[in-house]
Amino acid sequence: MIYLILVLLGLCMGSFVNALVWRLHQQGSMSDAKPSKLKKSKANDTHNTVDQYSILRGRSMCVDCRHTLGAKDLLPVISWLSLGGKCRYCHAGISWQYPLVELLTAGLFLASYIFWPYGFAVVGTLQLVFWLMLLVGLVALAVYDIRWFLLPNRIVYPLVAIAAIQIFVVAVLTKDATVLMTAFWGAVFGGGIFYGLFQVSGGKWIGGGDVRLGFLLGLIVGGPLPSLLVLFLASFLGSLVAVPLLASKRLVRSSRMPFGPFLIVAAIITQLFGSALISWYTQQFLQF
Repeated sequence: MIYLILVLLGLCMGSFVNALVWRLHQQGSMSDAKPSKLKKSKANDTHNTVDQYSILRGRSMCVDCRHTLGAKDLLPVISWLSLGGKCRYCHAGISWQYPLVELLTAGLFLASYIFWPYGFAVVGTLQLVFWLMLLVGLVALAVYDIRWFLLPNRIVYPLVAIAAIQIFVVAVLTKDATVLMTAFWGAVFGGGIFYGLFQVSGGKWIGGGDVRLGFLLGLIVGGPLPSLLVLFLASFLGSLVAVPLLASKRLVRSSRMPFGPFLIVAAIITQLFGSALISWYTQQFLQF
């Protein structure tokens, strides 16, 4: 029953992620529009458009014809399959992104429960709840970065707040101040290394969004070693993808490739398996 609940919840959250990233992008496009164009539109029309793309007030709609979607159009995965991947109203194609993100989020929710390393006592269960909240935002960041090469602060900063609240609550419940220091050093290492790379390269190697994401992920995984593991795994995964693409000339040295998704995947691996990986590495290579 728990598995079923997590899968259904993950599917719904995946649907929310799809809506979130699209609406944030639409809001960003509106804010970047030239003032001269905005002046030509009526005030009430502008207000209605803003409400249309609001995260809380906006209704789900087709991204092509803007037709408001009904409940039967919003069933995760099922609606996409039943409609053959096309809008019910304008018959425009609906991207594979939608069912894939829904299934991915459901899979991550289930995997997080199965492989949760902190147990299911009060504190461990509370940490899992916070982690699932953070996971939704991390998936949204990954999707946004893949599509538009950007890590929006409007997602990053709320995640930082959620992570900070989690750390404080756990420190209070466990009466262990070292939880705060561990998170602090994780953030310092996670964000500090990227900040150094950003300054040395003048922003050519990584963007400012990667620096903020590194800070966030360091805060989440906690401690210098987990933060370094995130950086190592992200670099390794990035190389696994980039090298074959470069060899096949589908990617050239001047091509842009978002690094945020690799950091996020690495952070998920570290959160679930980091302690075991660090312990294995220590036993294999650091004991004499």
